Amino acid sequence: MRLRRRSFMLGAAVALVSTATVVPAAPATAAPATRQAAYADASATWGVPVGVLLAVSYLESRWDTNRGAPSTSAGYGPMHLTDAAALAATAQPHHDTGDARGDDSRAPKTVPAVTSGAGGPALQTLDRAAELTGASETALRTDPAANINGGAALLAQYQRDAGAPGGAASDPAAWYGAVAKYSGADTTDAAAAFADEVYATLRDGASRTTDDGQLVTLAAQPRISPVTAWLDRLGLRRPPARPDGLECPVDISCEWIPAPYEQFGDGDYGNHDLSDRPARQRIEYIVIHDTEASYDTTLDLVQDPTYVSWHYTLRSVDGHVAQHVKTKDVAWHAGNWYVNAKSVGLEHEGYAAQQGAWYTEAMYRSSAKLVRYLAARLAIPLDRQHIIGHDNVPGTVPSTVRGMHWDPGPYWDWSHYFDLLHAPFVQFGTPRTGLVTIDPDYGQNQLPFTGCTGTPDTPCPPHGSSSVLLRTAPAADAPLLSDIGLRPGGEPATMQVSDHGARAAAGQTYAVADRQGDWTAIWYLGQKGWFLNPPARPAAKWSTGLVVTPKAGKATIPVYGRAYPEATAYPAGVPVQAITPLQYAFTAGQRYTLGGIVPGEYYRATTFDGSSPGDWTVIRGQNRYAQVQFGHRVMFVNLDDVQILPSFLPQGSS
Repeated sequence: MRLRRRSFMLGAAVALVSTATVVPAAPATAAPATRQAAYADASATWGVPVGVLLAVSYLESRWDTNRGAPSTSAGYGPMHLTDAAALAATAQPHHDTGDARGDDSRAPKTVPAVTSGAGGPALQTLDRAAELTGASETALRTDPAANINGGAALLAQYQRDAGAPGGAASDPAAWYGAVAKYSGADTTDAAAAFADEVYATLRDGASRTTDDGQLVTLAAQPRISPVTAWLDRLGLRRPPARPDGLECPVDISCEWIPAPYEQFGDGDYGNHDLSDRPARQRIEYIVIHDTEASYDTTLDLVQDPTYVSWHYTLRSVDGHVAQHVKTKDVAWHAGNWYVNAKSVGLEHEGYAAQQGAWYTEAMYRSSAKLVRYLAARLAIPLDRQHIIGHDNVPGTVPSTVRGMHWDPGPYWDWSHYFDLLHAPFVQFGTPRTGLVTIDPDYGQNQLPFTGCTGTPDTPCPPHGSSSVLLRTAPAADAPLLSDIGLRPGGEPATMQVSDHGARAAAGQTYAVADRQGDWTAIWYLGQKGWFLNPPARPAAKWSTGLVVTPKAGKATIPVYGRAYPEATAYPAGVPVQAITPLQYAFTAGQRYTLGGIVPGEYYRATTFDGSSPGDWTVIRGQNRYAQVQFGHRVMFVNLDDVQILPSFLPQGSS
């Protein structure tokens, strides 16, 4: 456990205030005029410094209401009051089952869909807020002012429980313990990591317009130094010291919960493969997933040798991290063996669509710190060609395209996430430079998805989205594009939340194919895909870079879901892995954004002890591939089939 500053000069002061109580004033009866006023009123009512209240709320929700929809850890409203029992009652698993290993050399590794339980006390704080305030549970879920009042009541109660000084005018530095307890964490390091982030927000200040149009400002308090000794009053469990080799930054809460590498029945084994990356093979990608299950259920699954695996799990309520597989080893998580062999997988507690659930700020921040740390250690670029969603991983062969997973889904806020990664999406081109980076206004970009409650045609709750829709013509009533990998008959894509056949997501960069008025077309799955992109409210940023196009004389070239070596590269006794084109066509005249050049590689790992010929080796050949942004998913083309050009549009093009 990392060392924390403690004040040992406060003994007498602590003794004087240890029996202090906070007596709330009578609850306000008139609804506050603004969201800012709601925080001020709750501060006065419950005796919580308004800066502390604002900073806690910012870390939980960025002050958004999310229109009464729960977070992925069952939190409601700006203060993230949790009601897991209510969320569990409507739980709908949204992942298809499939082969997470994605390796043709072995039998498919399939897993069942999973349903989680309601969780512990940390996921049921709404009940206690109702007891303290007298507000109904419905009001606490849906009325922002009632929710803020309930969160303030909880903070005041936690401050009293710790025997700490209270009152709206009290020193915010003395609220460290109450803030830590508000996280819901059950260990000192996890609670402290949350509180440290809250106080960092308090030092820096913040100001933004919420999802329902309310301007809220937190004044910076740059000199604040929290009294971390109050953490000791919470009675939380102290975890063991961090084990040597734990791969996490020091400023997040992290523990080692290993995934088993074990043999079981008939020579089979699980639930990952040993390797020596990056010495043996370069790691190219970090893959962002969501769990489609609770944190506790997810930990149970990853500790099952007959299940599959991933490298890290992140808890929604406070951003706590568990590492399961060393980054040197290959986890079974992405459904594509080539990507698995060259990636690190992060599972985030939550659901891609359930009831319009949203991802917490605490988890976004912890995840961003972890990804920055891993990217620096492993030399992975912080861009959307290398920090990808599970929904950006291609199928391996035509038959697997349809079954690939679609998490973290259109509600993951890629733009905000890359802001936290300190790699924001910026405009560095013009309409003439030939590329666009998708970047709609997440909060205002509310698309009419369906199926979030398990019924395909039922509208999803209103929700911000990172996606833009792609149509066959520059008109709002034109059909959506068709993804023949998902619909071999060529039918248009649908608005089902899981159907990404005609969507581009924030941060993805595409080659411009055409422009008409407020509409921009990009090359996408062999077609022109049109999206609304008016100058007054752009959905993308102009960019520049490199594109690939078929070499002269080639009418069409194949597109692949993995970058494998040629047959002659395989040593004797090692089965050749087929280089099978996907069902898409890359034809002359089309251009796709270059995401990098990669060697043809196949990591051979089929036995528990490496005893099979060629096991635990990387087979490399002469083939090289260009990674391209071909659709919603990245794909690969043989470098011998293409030429690489600057993205600038030729003179005379639109």
